Amino acid sequence: MADWSPSTYLRFEDERTRPARDLLAQVPLVAPGRVVDMGCGPGNSTELLVARFPDAEVIGLDSSPNMLAEARQRVPQARFDEADANSWVPEPETDLVFANAIYQWVPKHLVSLTRVAAAQPEGGVLAVQMPDNMAEPSHQLMRQLAADGPWSERLKQAARAPLLPVRVYYDALRPTARRLDIWHTNYNHVLDGPEAIVEWVKATGLRPFIDPLEPAEREEFLARYLELIAEAYPRTGDGKVLLRFPRLFIVALK
Repeated sequence: MADWSPSTYLRFEDERTRPARDLLAQVPLVAPGRVVDMGCGPGNSTELLVARFPDAEVIGLDSSPNMLAEARQRVPQARFDEADANSWVPEPETDLVFANAIYQWVPKHLVSLTRVAAAQPEGGVLAVQMPDNMAEPSHQLMRQLAADGPWSERLKQAARAPLLPVRVYYDALRPTARRLDIWHTNYNHVLDGPEAIVEWVKATGLRPFIDPLEPAEREEFLARYLELIAEAYPRTGDGKVLLRFPRLFIVALK
């Protein structure tokens, strides 16, 4: 895929940051020494960590140079470095690894998560949030449209894999966790219309589908996708639409 676009991602900043706030609220730490924001994006989640733990060393990591550049401007109090979540392991004495909406992009993320948890010190926390929306119309329709068009061969591997059953995460992380909390939250984001849903997913889930396409094909794909979205998400009485968005949360205390 092409590099991430901070401006596109931040069009729905409040909605995207809310799960990070909810995840951080369940982190049982008072004064960690080192905090890592894995997959920090444009720094909106890092900003929360700096505010919560002002005396900590806060490090934001991401694989996107564009996102890191935005984050450095937004949160000058933190350090930002490039890193790959597929292989990254925390340095010793990393008290908190905070990962908001990153590990769903890692094909073997269960291996990555168990490796990260094992590397943390006693009393360390691994806090993870991942979208669990592959069964939602927004993502079902991406796959349907990808298979029904001249781009089908190029897009047959575009969809990311769904998350694993909750019990699998529990069994993998429990051996190193003194306490393990796992829960789902279903958000219902109030958006202006079906066009807003398309704009939302263009910054994230839709990117593997549209990035490989030529400009004319991309325009056709988005137009057809908008038609499908408008049918799947009817307007409410005041003209809005509700984007249902399930997310999985994991907080493991070592």
